Amino acid sequence: MEFLNLHDYEAAARDRLDLNAWEYFRGGAGDEITMRENRAAFERLTLRPRVLVDVGSVDTRTTVLETEIELPVLIAPVALQKLAHPDGEAATARAAAAAGTIMCLSTSATMRPAAVAEVAPDAPRWFQVYVFNDRGVTQELIDEACASGYSALMLTVDTAILGRREGAVRVGFHIPDELEVAGDIFGDTDSSVSWRDVEWLAGHGLPVVLKGILTAEDARLAVEHGAAAVVVSNHGGRQLDGVPASIEALEEVVDAVDGRAEVLLDSGVRRGTDVLRALALGARAVLIGRPVVFALAVDGEAGVRHVLELLHAELELGLRLLGCTSVTDVAREHVAWRR
Repeated sequence: MEFLNLHDYEAAARDRLDLNAWEYFRGGAGDEITMRENRAAFERLTLRPRVLVDVGSVDTRTTVLETEIELPVLIAPVALQKLAHPDGEAATARAAAAAGTIMCLSTSATMRPAAVAEVAPDAPRWFQVYVFNDRGVTQELIDEACASGYSALMLTVDTAILGRREGAVRVGFHIPDELEVAGDIFGDTDSSVSWRDVEWLAGHGLPVVLKGILTAEDARLAVEHGAAAVVVSNHGGRQLDGVPASIEALEEVVDAVDGRAEVLLDSGVRRGTDVLRALALGARAVLIGRPVVFALAVDGEAGVRHVLELLHAELELGLRLLGCTSVTDVAREHVAWRR
């Protein structure tokens, strides 16, 4: 089968993954309203191209927290990647390195932070933080990440408790006994995590990124407490069902941050044109999660590489047809909400 886009990988992954893994990666919370809205909202945001612009050469490069990347697409933290492929996070790290972008490693990875760093030692990487009731477990993982060259700590802030994903409940989702998990987020995460913990994280000397911001109020608090970046995210529709699509919340957050921190977006990105839409509304870059793990399930490292290549090619095409020579040229005037 020829894989022409990210949707093709998702369809193929359904046949490769067992029901336990498929429902874990695929599913959303509650009635999955927000999960569906993440895609539908992108479709409501129309592109406004400019013509007769010299686009003989276009540049997809950008920087995120002073790290130059080849395209404004990062790999989001996705847990339990060995559920999808035996090489798990190692394959994803190598693919991200080949594409010249940043991989964010999940707290609940099936490889330790040091082991993932070893397979792509020269590539940029961030570490996602969940805080456990046993703070010693959290501290050990953070210390390992800091010692292993991770360049930012990403605190996922929308998981005081995990959302109820009924598809996974229905199939009796479980972590297979043969998989070792660095930090088990399905156990005892700390529901008391608050803004003071952002300052604690910043004390480790790395930029802190807050993932899961959806409102202007929280965006302003994030900046006040020292966040270097925020990710506008509803966790792919996996937490509180009924919240806005991430792309709908983006402008509110960008306006509230007002240039004092970088703004990124995840949830629902499936095309290079989605990346353009996010850039137009003020995002510095986007993150992708499910497409990565679906590609991993289909063809391991080569699949993840191809997904990033597809997005890169779509982004280049989109820039030319939009009338932009670089990602920094994409502006608010290039999009409009369909009424």
